[in-house]
Amino acid sequence: MNKSFVILSLALSSFLTQAANIINDERVTTQQDCFRSIFSSYEAWYGFIEKKNNKKFKGDKDKLNRAMNGFDKIFGKEKYEHYKKHLVCQSISYKVDGVDVAGFVIKPKVSDKKYPVLVYNRGGNGGYGSMIFANMMRGLFPIAEQGFVIIGSQYRGSLTKEDNLDEFGGKDVNDVVELFKLIPNIVGADAERIGMFGGSRGGMQTFLALKEVSNIKAVAASSGNYDLVRGLEIRPAMENVYKHRIPNYFVNKLQELEKRSTLQWVHQLPKDVPVLLIHGAKDKRVSVEHSEKLAAALNVHKIPHKLVVYPEGNHYFSKNRNKQQQEIVNWFKTYL
Repeated sequence: MNKSFVILSLALSSFLTQAANIINDERVTTQQDCFRSIFSSYEAWYGFIEKKNNKKFKGDKDKLNRAMNGFDKIFGKEKYEHYKKHLVCQSISYKVDGVDVAGFVIKPKVSDKKYPVLVYNRGGNGGYGSMIFANMMRGLFPIAEQGFVIIGSQYRGSLTKEDNLDEFGGKDVNDVVELFKLIPNIVGADAERIGMFGGSRGGMQTFLALKEVSNIKAVAASSGNYDLVRGLEIRPAMENVYKHRIPNYFVNKLQELEKRSTLQWVHQLPKDVPVLLIHGAKDKRVSVEHSEKLAAALNVHKIPHKLVVYPEGNHYFSKNRNKQQQEIVNWFKTYL
């Protein structure tokens, strides 16, 4: 084979690999297209879910058909093709405190302009609540396509066998803070316009990170627990998460819970970063009183804010998802 051709082929391959990367930063060790493997086409994804459900329902055709109709209603080929055509999505791995942490970046494909950036903090703990493809498509793609770069962390240990690394608001907050260092190197990102938002545990994470960074222009939090002590009275089962995740939990229980409770240190939040709080009045996992009390505290400390409560809303905004997402979009379009 011609030597020049081989060199040219290698150079082209290298160029295409680099060109496909969303982040040009040595701290990012891997970048892979989200639309790959079983997500490379809607048919492949659908087939994977169908096979999984068929095994779950032990060949019961009626249950299988209901499950697949539900899947198609939520996602669907048309939606999938739309997002694949208009968005770039990559799963990434980046270094924090010497640990490989998984994350993701989603952005519009149009590359002739710079977009404001949203740092997203997911809910759950450990692997539970990770932003798998379905969660991104349902919860983040609709926001990104309206003109935002979204970058988020899965938190240390998630999606690996090292599921004991997540400290639920401890060292894992560093995983969020580190994302801000990557933003200037994201292709198409406007590092001068950065917001941050999160849901459930991600609401707590958002305010913990807000204390550590100074270049955020606005934040939003949904269904957040801002008083973990009071939250335990309402939902005692959360102690199973805390004792598993929080180091020395039973030795310093009150101290550790208060460290993670925004209502204990509202005065430390910046006075010039507007806060959007969204909650469902029928949230059975995290009471709406958390957002109501935080809104009152923000008012006392003269921190600009807006509280939105959906009377029929649950923890996941099942009946208000579109409204909730548009509220977030409108908020950041106003302030970024």
